[in-house]
Amino acid sequence: MAIQQKAITSGLELKTAIIPCAGLATRFLPLSKAVPKELWPVVDQPMFQYIVNEAKNSGIERIIFVLKPGNKAVLDYLKPSPTIEKFLKERKKVNILAEIKKLEELCGDISFSYVLQKKSLGDGHAVLQTEKIIKEEPVAVLFADDIVESKVPCLLQLTRIFKTCQKPVIALYRLPKEKLPLYGITAVEKIAHRLYKIKEIVEKPMIETAPSDLAIVGKYILTPEVFNYLKKAKPNPKLGDIILADTFNKMLKDGKIIYGYEFEGRWLECGNKLDWLKTHLDLALKHPQYGPELKKFLKEIR
Repeated sequence: MAIQQKAITSGLELKTAIIPCAGLATRFLPLSKAVPKELWPVVDQPMFQYIVNEAKNSGIERIIFVLKPGNKAVLDYLKPSPTIEKFLKERKKVNILAEIKKLEELCGDISFSYVLQKKSLGDGHAVLQTEKIIKEEPVAVLFADDIVESKVPCLLQLTRIFKTCQKPVIALYRLPKEKLPLYGITAVEKIAHRLYKIKEIVEKPMIETAPSDLAIVGKYILTPEVFNYLKKAKPNPKLGDIILADTFNKMLKDGKIIYGYEFEGRWLECGNKLDWLKTHLDLALKHPQYGPELKKFLKEIR
């Protein structure tokens, strides 16, 4: 699991994060018919719990989930479990009870709420559903399948940039050439160490035409101005969805400034079955409790 440094929250204006969880998770079918992707385990916790942990350690006090109708499993997972706790106490299951208490501690200082995205119409449309709640404050957007292993939480790194620039900030990660056609890639102007002005976002470019090797990771800080653009956004001609990248490109064409920050850390993806398995294995082998036995087991079966 990532070793993360606690946020120093004094003076931070960013207090709210959105976690979209209303997608169809088509890459995880048929399993995602029964278990929402965000609840798939990564070692011994669901993948979205890593994102909640990152948000809390970055000074976030309120999390808004974007859910699809009929799926509130995330909220059920986060609720206290008095019946289970009573059972564990009676059976003297001390270690398991301690795990339950850890989850309660994680949730202790954060308020959780949700909005519904009745139709899956893109990430921009999902974020837009929170507009009435967000009002005129900056907000983080964190996707549940983008885990970052870092000493300083990725969102906290972005927050430090936002605190100075007061403009939208997007997380960037440098990729090898062969992976560029799979992601949104940025054309950039370097401003300082790891900091860039974004000039354009190109979705899934050919290797030969990719504007850089800096890909967008699903972690953003948005300003109220982004919501103004989202409200006017038209569906993508090819996909029929309202896409955040399209909205950013429209803002850039209008002369708005959007920053990109190449965060320090490792991007551990869970966006498809293979990447999820790799991340699961990676973090499991590093786990202080399970890692040593798993390494031993792998040697035995070679």
